[in-house]
This record gives sequence, structure tokens and C-alpha cells, in this order.
Amino acid sequence: MAAVDKYNVESAEILANSALHLPITQAAPIYEQLLTIFPTAAKYWRQYVEAQMGVNNDDATKQIFSRCLLNCLHVPLWRCYIRFIRKVNDRKGVEGQEETRKAFDFMLSYVGADIASGPIWMEYIAFLKSMLAVNTQEETQRMTAVRKAYQKAIVTPTHHIEQLWRDYENFENSVSRQLAKGLLSEYQPKYNSARAVYRELKKYVDEIDWNMLAVPPTDSCKDQMQWVAWKRLLAFEKGNPQRIDSASNKRIIFSYEQCLMYLYHYPDIWYDYATWQAKSGSMDAAVKVFQRALKALPESEMLKYAYAELEESRGALQSAKKLYESLLGDAAETTALAHIQFIRFLRRNEGVEAARKYFLDARKSPSCTYHVYVAYALMAFCLDKDPKVAHNVFEAGLKQFMHEPVYILEYADFLSCLNDDRNIRALFERALSSLPQEESIEIWKRFTQFEKTYGDLASMLKVEQRRKEALSGTIEEGASALETSLLDLISRYSFKDLWPCSSKDLDHLSRQEWLSKNIGKKVDKSALSNGSAMTDKSTSAPSGVPTASLKVLHPDTSQMVIYDPRQHHGTTVPSNTTTAILAAPNLSNPMATVVGAASNPLSNPIVSMVDGVSSKAFDEVLKATPPALSAFLAGLPSIEGPAPNVDIVLSICLQNDYPTVQTKKATSLPSQRTAGPAPSTSDLSGSSKSHPIPSNSSFRPRDRQLGKRKDQDRQEEEESTTVQSQPLQRDAFRIRQMQKARGGSASQTGSVSYGSALSGDLSGSTC
Repeated sequence: MAAVDKYNVESAEILANSALHLPITQAAPIYEQLLTIFPTAAKYWRQYVEAQMGVNNDDATKQIFSRCLLNCLHVPLWRCYIRFIRKVNDRKGVEGQEETRKAFDFMLSYVGADIASGPIWMEYIAFLKSMLAVNTQEETQRMTAVRKAYQKAIVTPTHHIEQLWRDYENFENSVSRQLAKGLLSEYQPKYNSARAVYRELKKYVDEIDWNMLAVPPTDSCKDQMQWVAWKRLLAFEKGNPQRIDSASNKRIIFSYEQCLMYLYHYPDIWYDYATWQAKSGSMDAAVKVFQRALKALPESEMLKYAYAELEESRGALQSAKKLYESLLGDAAETTALAHIQFIRFLRRNEGVEAARKYFLDARKSPSCTYHVYVAYALMAFCLDKDPKVAHNVFEAGLKQFMHEPVYILEYADFLSCLNDDRNIRALFERALSSLPQEESIEIWKRFTQFEKTYGDLASMLKVEQRRKEALSGTIEEGASALETSLLDLISRYSFKDLWPCSSKDLDHLSRQEWLSKNIGKKVDKSALSNGSAMTDKSTSAPSGVPTASLKVLHPDTSQMVIYDPRQHHGTTVPSNTTTAILAAPNLSNPMATVVGAASNPLSNPIVSMVDGVSSKAFDEVLKATPPALSAFLAGLPSIEGPAPNVDIVLSICLQNDYPTVQTKKATSLPSQRTAGPAPSTSDLSGSSKSHPIPSNSSFRPRDRQLGKRKDQDRQEEEESTTVQSQPLQRDAFRIRQMQKARGGSASQTGSVSYGSALSGDLSGSTC
């Protein structure tokens, strides 16, 4: 694998799979290469050691186990280890059994807390039960060892905790039922607590990818989610009030060790682990963690500073000093920082003279920057209370760093602390005479700000005018820099966040400032109306004016469209659907057309008019709409979004008096029935149970008389139900009860039904 791509997971998997089919002599170099890049990849270690075990190479197997076991707390790898130990010791009799028992104890001390360690506990208990006992004493010892193993296993949150508890119950009952009762009652609460911890722990463990390889941090979603999953698991282990191992912090240590198998290249995990060890009182353990961290991440300066801080805090000054000295051999930028931190370290621990001596040596280093001068000067001024030394250091640095505007400003701040306004002005004049025009902008701003704060009116105006003249040719100021504006006055008479004008006035003046600078340019009208031109990079504010008010982003209203609930993200709505609906209205049944348009979002007339469709067709539909439906449509509330609140619409419908249709008017127009069928109430409501009368030549007089009789019957029924035409009460519960009571007769009265989307009941009648 190439050096730049050495952490490529796909390439590593291909190599590992290819090694499976090669002889061990050819596969060993591949495994060594993989494990050099992925030293905590337990699956590669296991694959490597199994290949050695397959050819009975015991010496190589032992060597591999000695390299990987303590850094890879992975249950399958450790089970491979115990399998090898049992294979080696099976032929050694009692002595071999004792060696195997010690290997089991060694394994459980490292991975016995793993949530997947249940099979290891079971295998260990089965091994103890299989040990030979030649006398009563050995039998007692064997039973005691089995009991202790069970008692440790049932208080460890593992996947097999319930099975282990059942096995323990059977074991105690097989030995002595009387003794079992007391022991089981004693360990029952501990087992219940461990089982509760297991259920919580499993939620965090299930989020972890146990096949992940340790690679440097990336921006991939998977890596970030794994980092979050491990942080959550560690937080759970630290803050779990039901932690089983209350006498020690083995579970937390185990969790950190497992985490580092996968987040091996994450400095924050190493730092958290070491600081937790230090806070727990294990300073030596914290030192070991830092040593391992620097071995894993030798280029991490953060960890070196953290390690040096730990050593200094516990009084190991020589170790800390060596760490600082190791930092001095890095790149130029890092070396400058290392110089500064080492000077501070010497000042804290060895005194002023040691720090001064090292500063004099650091000045000669080619990597020494102005930062070192500023840091040492301020240290001499603030800590040593020696302004003369600080002044001399700044003056010495000025000879070398006059071209650095930041150094000039730091020197000016120092002189300001000394109330040395004379030397401050002299410093500004020296700097402005030597700096190029483009690099003097910040110096001019600080100079004008100084005069506005501490100078008289004449010097204030003079420096401001000089600044305009000096920067008139820069891109920032532009050709209009020589003109005096009201913003200059605002800048002179403002203080911090206090302004002699409102934010609206400031924004207006800023816009005028931009227009004056672009007065000779052709500016798009939309840019002026929307303020988008204000975001031009050439826009600048005078010294003291907040740039945030000048950089306001305004929306481009010319690009805005009316909200359409049909449109979803990434989709467009065809306009032909709306056009077809409005272009060909059902004039024979206009109410059905309007109701259909209202219920179908694709036929929204407003959207159609926005799309360029003429509103004449819609006006014709409205003219033919009955008064009741027109009043209903006019009373509907305006909403934002595709779905209104059903209960609000129902309450509006039930609490308003809509004009009723006069049946006499309908019956006095026989010519309409001869020309075509009258819309029935089913048609008005859009019901699927409508039965339209055909308007062809087969329409008979008898049918016409039957229709008249039905109209008269319907009119009598509507007149007898005058209560239904009155406004209903506003009590929602009583309204629902009335709806249910009228449910049986609503279909006979031909009422217009507005079914609730929630209950499906009829909610009222209007005609």
C-alpha cells in the first residue's frame, strides 16, 4: 500500500483476505505490514495467530500473543489465546491444569468485564468442574472455586447473565438446598442490579461497530457517529450509579482500553483517559497513558503539552523540561510557540534569569518570530514589573519586525499601558513612513481611533484627513475617500456600542456611502432595491462604524414566488392541469366544479392566475355558484400551508348563517329542467351517491311529475326542520352530539354534508 493511502480500509481487507490463501511464510510479511499500520486490529492479530497455530508454530504463536493481548481487549482474540493454552497444557496432567486455570484467571482479569464475555465465564466454570479431585479437600476447593466463579459471573452485565444465574441456581441446589436458599437470597439483589445495568449498557454497545479499523479522524458520518457512540458509552460507565465494580474503576479502564482499539488516532480520547486517571489519583497510570499516546501519535503537540503539564504539576520538572525541549525541533511556526512556552516554563520553575538567558539564545534562532519578542516583553512587564526591560525588548524587536503591522499594534498597546502618548504617536509615524500603503490600513485605523479617544479636535481631524489622503488609492477606500461624510462624524462621536444615531439611520447612511462610491458605475435596479449590492467586497466602513450594519444581506424579492402547497423539494408542478380545470368548467353543475377545485390543490384558482391563466373562467364559475356555497367559500379562513385545521373549519361552518336556497325559485323554472337536469343535493355536496337524470329525448312527462312531487316533499321536510337552519351552539361537544343524533335523517333531507376528517359524522346542513 502506498504511504499516502496506507489507511485505506478496502486495500487492507483485500490484503488480509489474500493472506488467508497463502503459506505462512508468504502471509507473515503481509500480516506484519497490516499490523504496523493497524496495531489494534484484533481481527488481523487473530487471523495472524491462527495461521501460526495451524502449522503448530508454538514459539511464533506465543510471541504474537505477547505483542497483542494487552492492547487488544477483544473476546474472540482472547478465546483464541485460551484455546492455545489448553492445547499446550492438556498433556501435562495436574500441572497443565493449574497453568490453564491461571491463564483463565489472567484472561478474565482483562476481558471478564466485556458484555460479550459470557461464553468465557461458562467455559471457565466448565473447566473448573472438570478438574480432578482425589480427596475431600480438593473436592471442597473445587466446589469453592466454582461457586466464586459463578458469583463473579452473575454480577457482571453480559449477554448471558440470565443463563448464568439459572446455572448458578442449579449448582447451589445440587450441592445443598438449605445452603442454596441463603446464598441465592444474598446474591439475588446483586444479580438484579447487574441485569438492569446490562439492559442499559446494551443500548450503547449496540451502536458500536466492532469490526471498525483504527484510522485517523475523518469527516465521514460513520466515523463521527462512532466517536459519539464511544463517548456516550464512556459517559455511561463513568456516571452509572448502579456500577457493579464500585470498589475499583476497572470497568471504566476497560471501556477506555476498548475505545482506543478503534479510536487509536484520536488525541482527545487519549487526553480524556489520562486526565481521568490523574483525577482518580493514579498519576503513574496517567503518565503511562500519555507515553502510549505519544507512541501512537508522535506528532501531536497537544499531547506533548498535556504530558508536560502533568509532569510539572506532580513535580517531575526534568521530565517536563525534556518534553519542552523535544518540541523545539519542530517546524518554524511550532518552534516559535515552543520558544514562548519554554520561556514561561523556565520563568515559573527556574526564575527570571533562566528565562532571560533562554530568550537571548532564542533571538538568534532563524525560527524566532515577533511573537517571541511580544511574549517576553509582556512577561517582563506584567510578571517582573520591569517596564524598562519590556520597552527595550520592544525597541529591539522593532528593528527586525517594523514590517509587521501586528507587532506595531502590540507595541502601541504596551505604550498605551504606560500612558506614553508621545511615543505612541512617534511609533505610528515611524510605522506609517515605512509600511506599504496596502499594509498600513490597520495602523491608520488604530492611529485615528487613538486620536479620537485621546487627542484634541484639531489632531483628530488632521489624522483623519491624512488617513483619507493616504488610502484614497486603495481598493477599500476608493476614489470617494477624500470626501467628508456623516459616517465620519458618527465614528468620531461613538463609544463601543453607543452611537449618536439609530440603526436605521446608520443603515441608510451606509447605503448612501456605497452609492457614492459606485456613482459612476452602472448598477442594476434590483440590486439597489434589494440591497444585494451592499454585499460588495469593496464596501467598507469608516473607523469605528460597525461593519455588521453595512453587510446586511437583503433578499432578492424579484425571485420570490407565491407559496404553492403542491410543490415539493426538487419537483415542479405542471400548469396544464390547472388550465384544463379552469378552461373547461362544468357549467351544467357549477357547484361541483367549484367544490372539486376547492378540494383538489391542483385546481387552486389563485395558483392558476399566478401561472398566467386567465381568471375569466373562474369568474364565470363564481357567477353560477349558489349563494350558500359562495358564502361558505368567503367564510373559509386563510391558512399558511397545505392542510388547514379541520376542527376550525367545521366550527366556522357550524357557527355561521349561510343563505338558504329557495325551493320555490327552483320549482318556478321548468325551462331549466327541460334544458337539462337540475343539480341535486347529492351533486351539490359532491357525494358519490348522486343519481343524475339524463337530459336526452327519453325523459318522459311522468318523470317530470315525479320530480315535482319529490321537490314538494323535500320542501316540506326542509320547512319542518327549521331548527337545523339556525346557528348552532359553540360547544364542540354538544355539536358532535347533535351531529350523531341527526346522522340517520341527514341523507333523507338532502342536506349538504361536510364530513369531519376525524370522526366521519355529518356536521351540519345548510340548504
